[in-house]
Amino acid sequence: MSSLNLDDFTDLIERPDGGVRRDAEARRERQIVPPGSLGRLDDLGEWLAAAQSSVPVRPVERPRVVLFAGDHGIAALGVSARPAGSAAQSVRAVLDGSSPVAVLARRLGVPVRVVDVALDCEPDALPGEVAGHRVRRGSGRIDVEDALTTEEAEAAFLAGVAVADEEADSGTDLVVLGDVSVGGTTAASVLVAALCGTDASVVTGRGGLPIDDLAWMRKCAAIRDALRRARPVLGDQLQLLATVGGADLAAMTGFLLQSAVRKMPVILDGVVSAACALVGQRVAFRAPDWWLAGHSSGEPAQAKALDRMALEPLLDHGVTVGEGAGALLALPLVQAAAALAAELPEVSKAEEAVETVEADETTPVVEEETPSAEAAGETEAP
Repeated sequence: MSSLNLDDFTDLIERPDGGVRRDAEARRERQIVPPGSLGRLDDLGEWLAAAQSSVPVRPVERPRVVLFAGDHGIAALGVSARPAGSAAQSVRAVLDGSSPVAVLARRLGVPVRVVDVALDCEPDALPGEVAGHRVRRGSGRIDVEDALTTEEAEAAFLAGVAVADEEADSGTDLVVLGDVSVGGTTAASVLVAALCGTDASVVTGRGGLPIDDLAWMRKCAAIRDALRRARPVLGDQLQLLATVGGADLAAMTGFLLQSAVRKMPVILDGVVSAACALVGQRVAFRAPDWWLAGHSSGEPAQAKALDRMALEPLLDHGVTVGEGAGALLALPLVQAAAALAAELPEVSKAEEAVETVEADETTPVVEEETPSAEAAGETEAP
């Protein structure tokens, strides 16, 4: 039995400041560009102001990409285009700067942090700062066994909480959250199907590197079998993560909830981060107010999870590579929204007065018609 009480997050997490958001909306109405003419950027600027409790909104100056890494035993069934147990190779590509997210992060000047929670490799195969939060080597095959013990799930969850605290304490003002995993989309799809009450076929996608039809059928069957094991533990989110999640997913869930506690906004990447967010919503219903959906990855489970949380993706560019790349592409959009909200000048009172006078002068004056004698009830004398 776990000693971790997830109900505490319900009390600890507050919504972004509604009063500040109204102030931001009022300020936006006074700016020289008409309200609504910037589309989604208006909403983003106001959301960010509420998250920061600041009007005008502060620029996003210290963003960071945080990637949780792990291998999943379910990959042994051939549900992924990558070989089982090969996530460490993807991590090395991120670290040496040759992966898509590393290239984008370098271009945007955003540091990348990789957290090994359950890679299937020796801990000393990676730098100490990467493997410092490892819980176990790989996660169990969720169609026939639990991914983790309850104790391991709690340790992974608390590792995510610790990483969120480390980022908040270091001054990170926005996180782009992603994963580096093999088999992670299968586990994530099980979580989404269980929490949304849908069948396996509804949530089974093709993964980051698209799989063929035969592999899709194997993946769908694996999700179906794992879903049977998930349903009996739906009422206990930590046990759900232990049964059909994985150490990296449990850590991401802890990270998301603690980020909301610390009032640190997060941009979600693909289906794995969306599934963890959906679990987080079950724990604390106000938590999704601190998260943005960076992009649509094309995974049906991601679409289902985001719809359940009422989160609309910022971008839809067909990026399926994972590892936070799609969400990182949304970061400039958020930074642009902050800059516009903060730097667009307001209309001066003199200009407002001129506009009011001009509006009055151009308003057509309708003269009252003199009522006819007949309408007034007058008649001519005979």
